[in-house]
Amino acid sequence: MQLADFDFHLPDANIALRPVSPRDSARMLLVAPLTDLAVSDLPDQLRAGDVLVLNDTRVINARLKGTRYRNENLQACEATLHRRLSPSRWTAFMKPGKRLAVGDRVAFGETNDRACLLGVLDATITEKGEGGELTLSFDLMGPDLDAAIAERGAMPLPPYIAAKRAEDAQDRADYQTVYARDDGSVAAPTAGLHFTPELMARLQARGVGIAFVTLHVGAGTFLPVKTDDLADHRMHAEYGEVTEETAARLNAARAAGGRIVCVGTTSLRLLESATGEDGVVRPFAAETAIFITPGYRFRAVDGLMTNFHLPKSTLFMLVCAFAGHDTMRAAYAHAIATGYRFYSYGDASLLWRANP
Repeated sequence: MQLADFDFHLPDANIALRPVSPRDSARMLLVAPLTDLAVSDLPDQLRAGDVLVLNDTRVINARLKGTRYRNENLQACEATLHRRLSPSRWTAFMKPGKRLAVGDRVAFGETNDRACLLGVLDATITEKGEGGELTLSFDLMGPDLDAAIAERGAMPLPPYIAAKRAEDAQDRADYQTVYARDDGSVAAPTAGLHFTPELMARLQARGVGIAFVTLHVGAGTFLPVKTDDLADHRMHAEYGEVTEETAARLNAARAAGGRIVCVGTTSLRLLESATGEDGVVRPFAAETAIFITPGYRFRAVDGLMTNFHLPKSTLFMLVCAFAGHDTMRAAYAHAIATGYRFYSYGDASLLWRANP
């Protein structure tokens, strides 16, 4: 398929820069048949025995500003951490990437920054990848590095928001799910931002199960597709975990006639990576670079709650694969025309798999 097959016009007015409050008051479009709902209506769309699968990753303060040192040559720079390689090494997307070289030293933090409790947050650029990412080897490691990043870094808002306004204290709460518990993401699993403790309690009271998986979302989620032919596109790998207990619970639910409904494309991609051709979900603890486009045969997931995605994005391709290309184009046209809010802080949609 071609990239142009997934293009559409999205007015700037439909892109949300702040979330609504309370979280579950966001709009939710039920797809096929098109029905305008609110996220708070979700329990009414599910039945006892269904299981919601949520991604419990926690967003870290992955955006770091600093100064590159090369002899006497200084250069202001910015890094968005992408993927952890070891206790002391991260890949990152950096600006200005073309002016940075292997061997450069980078001191993160600004002259007016708060004093780092653990000392200077310095790193060496040790590699430049073909996809534009650089490898940073930090002087600190493990929990000390984590604490320094938390203290020096900023919440990594999506680029389209960061270009229009600065990150602030409210984002530190807004851009985190209420159930986040496993540090490691540099972008939020945004469908989960709509959940409140009260909504989760109502779901459980209805007999809907809630299961957690972990996929640490990388900065590659924001990268545009640059190839006209989708067969030439390569996804960035992200680390995910499905425990033995969760796998067994999901298999038992499906065997009993329950539906597996993923909250967000992150949990869907992880669950599909953990499921064999036989439809059995297995424990998983590895990286996945699964790229789902129309024609993919889904193995585990029956329903998907997800936000509205950008034109020509891999996530719009995924929802087209899940619910049908024509169906999703019609749904997005309806959403744009009726003022639904798109992307990370936007509204939600509820999809059912087109070919069960």
